[in-house]
Amino acid sequence: MIEPVVNKESHGRALRRIEELWDAEPGSPEAQELDALATLVDAYERKQFPIAPPDPIAAIEARCEQLGWTRKQLEPLIGSRARVSEVLGRRRALTLPMIRKLHASMQIPAEVLIAPPPHSRGKPPPRRTSGRSTHGKGTKRAA
Repeated sequence: MIEPVVNKESHGRALRRIEELWDAEPGSPEAQELDALATLVDAYERKQFPIAPPDPIAAIEARCEQLGWTRKQLEPLIGSRARVSEVLGRRRALTLPMIRKLHASMQIPAEVLIAPPPHSRGKPPPRRTSGRSTHGKGTKRAA
């Protein structure tokens, strides 16, 4: 009998049974049981261990690595060398034109590129370390 997968113990039992059924003949009752158990395990794992999509910059960096691209090859898509550095350094957000070019040229899903950066997902934004005040006209802070 197939039981629900609702905790670690039932998850473990289901995984062991899936292993036993792995080579079931297609169309057999065992193959149907395997399919049902796999569906239950998948639902449980999606709920218990969700996988967050990558942040846009991590996705760009990973795709560059896959393609063997350097930062120089991002310039037509993002802008100047300085702009590429700012974007990859997470100091400047991607713009809609950048997103369109990156999506078309690198085949990165648009929904990944438009995702909010990690600091807006509950993490604080990067701290300023320039020594300049964030208020006023850029005067140095008193030590």
